[in-house]
Amino acid sequence: MASLASDFLPTVLPIDPHSHAGNSPVRVRHLALALTVDFDQRTLAGTATWHLTNPGAAAELVLDTRDLTVETVEAIDAAGQATPTDFTLGSPDAILGQALRVVLTPATAAVRIRYRTAPQAAALQWLKPEQTAGTEPFLFTQSQAILARTWLPCQDSPGIRFTYEAMVRVPAHLLALMSAENPQERSPTGEYRFRMAQPIPAYLMALAVGDLAFAPLSGRTGIYAEPATLPVATHEFADLENMVAAAEQLYGPYRWERYDLLVLPPSFPFGGMENPRLTFVTPTILAGDRSLTSLVAHELAHSWSGNLVTNATWNDFWLNEGFTVYFERRIMEHLYGPEYADMLQVLGRAALHHTIEEIGAASRDTHLHLALAGRDPDEGLTEIAYEKGCALLLTLESLVGRPRLDAFIKEYFARFSFQAMDTATFLHYLRAELLDQEPGLEARLNLAAWVDGPGLPPNAPTPTSERFAKVDQVLARLEAGTAPADLLPPTTGWSSHEWVHFLHRLSPTLAAEQLAALDATFHFTTSGNAEILAAWFPHTLRAGYAPAGEAVKKFLLHVGRRKFVVPLYQALLATPDGLARAHAIYAEARPNYHSVTTGTLDALLANRAERH
Repeated sequence: MASLASDFLPTVLPIDPHSHAGNSPVRVRHLALALTVDFDQRTLAGTATWHLTNPGAAAELVLDTRDLTVETVEAIDAAGQATPTDFTLGSPDAILGQALRVVLTPATAAVRIRYRTAPQAAALQWLKPEQTAGTEPFLFTQSQAILARTWLPCQDSPGIRFTYEAMVRVPAHLLALMSAENPQERSPTGEYRFRMAQPIPAYLMALAVGDLAFAPLSGRTGIYAEPATLPVATHEFADLENMVAAAEQLYGPYRWERYDLLVLPPSFPFGGMENPRLTFVTPTILAGDRSLTSLVAHELAHSWSGNLVTNATWNDFWLNEGFTVYFERRIMEHLYGPEYADMLQVLGRAALHHTIEEIGAASRDTHLHLALAGRDPDEGLTEIAYEKGCALLLTLESLVGRPRLDAFIKEYFARFSFQAMDTATFLHYLRAELLDQEPGLEARLNLAAWVDGPGLPPNAPTPTSERFAKVDQVLARLEAGTAPADLLPPTTGWSSHEWVHFLHRLSPTLAAEQLAALDATFHFTTSGNAEILAAWFPHTLRAGYAPAGEAVKKFLLHVGRRKFVVPLYQALLATPDGLARAHAIYAEARPNYHSVTTGTLDALLANRAERH
């Protein structure tokens, strides 16, 4: 008889060190949210009504907050009668915020909290019209990892799920969207109602408000974007329905009904965020040739790995991201062939080696199972979870074969849907369902070295790419003295990935005049492709290639994606006059960056200033 999910899931998940509600027996189960969006004051204000599971299990409900003003709290009984109840806010912690403790009585079925956010709430980015593609202000949230508590009193742990409904009031000329069932047209009153019937953790709560329009791509997919961006975006993401269909063929039905994309202004700090039903994406993937859409495949894959089966704590982050990277590349292989997916694997492995070198090969932070207690969980958002996690699955695939691994993953998603998964439980499941069926398999996999060991285990398969091998041939000709203009024919038709590989492998000792010859032929400085620019600019900064100076500044002022801007500031700081230039650009650019990005850059520039 096949084992059940309950045979593997622990009765009590590990305590989440990043939530005040980590060991509270009273859990939230459904949220009724009512908010008014005030662009002038840069605040959200309203009520959060939490319906509870097991409210009689403790004398208090514990929620997470950070920088929230809690005005009143009411206890609501089963008949809907509301009465004021006592509450306290704990001492503030720089990372965790404040615990909100609400007194419960045996009759309490729900609690209603009237509150408002602070203008500096870390999850919220309020953009002025000049920071958008249009003439209206814009608001978006970024709740992962533990920023939901800055705009919503909640149990801000990935292991705690709830359904929700919401009513949001915004200026009547703007459209509001959430990680829920969404409108496709504006409300003349500025009032919008939302419903999310599938239970989600707090980090997947999302809200966006702006001058937005919608274009359908299929019966269940479509694009939201500012009107000026929408035509470009609909062209770029024309394969979206094919991606969803490919994902379903691999690992089972899509469980969230619709899959839409929202293209945000360029200050969005990440490539994408897998908010259920409405993935947020950066406009930096609008390359014009659909060559950067693997990021969308990644966010789509999260609809299974992460949104459907969720890491129980941020120490288990690899369970979200390792599976998602593997799944993403399987989608891209299905759509565009093995040679295309091979390029992604090679680029990913290079990023992993760079991260290990940067962190230190012996560092505890290179383990898959992390130890983030007492630290900001954003410190775990590295290529270790993504690429080392993917490499573990590639190693497993090489040992058991793709059909067996696919069957295992598909059953894993089906069996643990809408539940949380921690590392220990997953390993128990992996052994029972796969490894123990073949004597010696776990030893050949070297599982302990992957999960609780540093660096990259030696049995990881080394990815290779035929298309990159051809790029390397062009690089060899360049290094042998061939003029850039004579390299044009073999580079015709290269994808963004081939150009990025070319730039990453370009000699770090090229002088400014050599870069000028390359630029005259390939026009890197004027490229509209953010990935190419981000790979080109470090060369120009190192060599003092003056013609790219203004382009670097414009990029840093315009783009807020942390993956790009942090390495560029690091490259800038490595130049002779870089500290002054970096501070000057950052002073102008900082208002355009989300708190996720400014938190990293503030520390980077402060540390460098101290050394001087």
